[in-house]
Amino acid sequence: MQSLPGKKHARELGAVEGIGRKAVADIGNPDYLRFAEKEIKFCERDNITIKLRHLRDLPPLLNECDDAPAILYQKGEIDNTLKTVSIVGTRNMTPYGKSFIHTFFEETQSCRYSSVSGLALGVDKEVHEQSLNINIPTVAVLAHGFHTLYPFRNRRLSERILDHGGALLTEFNSSRKPDRENFIQRNRIIAGLSPATVVVETAFGGGSVSTATFANQYNRDVFALPGKITDPYSQGCNHLIFQHKASVISTTKELIEQLGLNGSREHMEELFPYSAIHVQLNEIQELIYQCIKENQQISLDDMAASTELPPYRILPVILELELLGKIKTLSGRQFTAI
Repeated sequence: MQSLPGKKHARELGAVEGIGRKAVADIGNPDYLRFAEKEIKFCERDNITIKLRHLRDLPPLLNECDDAPAILYQKGEIDNTLKTVSIVGTRNMTPYGKSFIHTFFEETQSCRYSSVSGLALGVDKEVHEQSLNINIPTVAVLAHGFHTLYPFRNRRLSERILDHGGALLTEFNSSRKPDRENFIQRNRIIAGLSPATVVVETAFGGGSVSTATFANQYNRDVFALPGKITDPYSQGCNHLIFQHKASVISTTKELIEQLGLNGSREHMEELFPYSAIHVQLNEIQELIYQCIKENQQISLDDMAASTELPPYRILPVILELELLGKIKTLSGRQFTAI
């Protein structure tokens, strides 16, 4: 049985950033050691691999995140040579969201990549199922330990994920239930595993907004599917776009190109096909559009100076032009004409 650290060592550990007095005092606690032994036996019995951050066992992109978990429990295999795309959304998926997911996976079935989602109902479930349908490995991140599966109706789906070369991940040990706060904590792993996160549908303030927020904090790309302002499960996506926390998805072809997925079909159906009918811009839309068009790329501040309009009047027009497929947002709040 390991002995408790001496006073000198305790002071040295306590001086390390991120380690508090309680953590130092708990080192060598026999109750914790017994729990650790029990946990290791549980993992061995259930073919669960324990990944340790300090040994750089975590997937490379997740390991870059400052708040990556110290321990990650894994069932199945992850091919770290594949590009990953995290796709998330509401449990209350609409036909609009489902249609987008079907189109996305149909058009990427010749690409080499893996998908990441949270094994919840709705969008998450659809992402995992469509991945399996086209033989794309998929990774499900759980909000609880491996002693249970939530929601239970996705148990068969979790087995199929493992059978088809995918993986289940969680940072929670076998004593942790699917408590509400765990889901937000889980979302940072979903965002951290991929260079890009796609938000399909989410309500204003929905859980997927937190995933997008984490992705922004990690300096990863975020894309959101726009919808009608009257549709409750598009309001979160629209708000992310409006706040420039996500790039608007205008076509599946453009999204796939921006994600850097290679080997896709040469001809892809656009989500919002361009119409042969010319879109007539109103006066302020035309003013902003021409200002952006005359520059290779321009910032909001420079646009305000050029048009003599305050930023609060320009931002809604930028969103309208982006939804019309006339402009697109670049990093650093820069804008360019398409």
